[in-house]
Amino acid sequence: MPKVNVYNILGEQVGEMELSDNVFGVEVNQHVLYEVVKNHLANRRQGTQSAKTRAEVRGGGRKPWRQKGTGRARQGSIRAPQWVGGGIVFPPKPRDYSYKVPKKVKRLAMKSALSSKVLNDEIIVLDELNLSEPKTKEMVKILENIKANKKALIVMDEKNLNVIKSARNIPNVETALVNTLNVYDILNYDSFIITKDAVRKVEEVYA
Repeated sequence: MPKVNVYNILGEQVGEMELSDNVFGVEVNQHVLYEVVKNHLANRRQGTQSAKTRAEVRGGGRKPWRQKGTGRARQGSIRAPQWVGGGIVFPPKPRDYSYKVPKKVKRLAMKSALSSKVLNDEIIVLDELNLSEPKTKEMVKILENIKANKKALIVMDEKNLNVIKSARNIPNVETALVNTLNVYDILNYDSFIITKDAVRKVEEVYA
């Protein structure tokens, strides 16, 4: 079982914690991580991009010059693709980019992502994270105390508005709940900060 140190918000070590092998100690599957991150980014795409075909651009109803005898190449319309202001040959059109990934693949990817954080020593476990009032300055101080990197993801077991409001104005710092956690966010942030209660909840869900 992997072991990690537990810290308080002052950055002092207050104990150790054993993590579940089934969640934080699996072999990291790079291909599964790639597939799930690709799926996450595809599902986030708006798919609203659009350009016009030669049938949709304005103008070009008349043949610009007669077919023969001018010495110039034959042209049927000034809105053909080779003309400036002409239509696009295969233009992008609004479409849905989303697709589904099997649940087992998603589950394995989540375990791989969590295990990679333990392997790379990028996980920071806090005994608790409570603030009496929303204060960005306090949150900055806590991140400095626990030596978190500039890009940090803070994971909580339940919604804490004081923590969310304190962290939202700090660049490259994001908060998440256990039930909103995703593989992309775990891999995207250098420091994975999680409370003890959130660790237990993660183990309950994925063990």
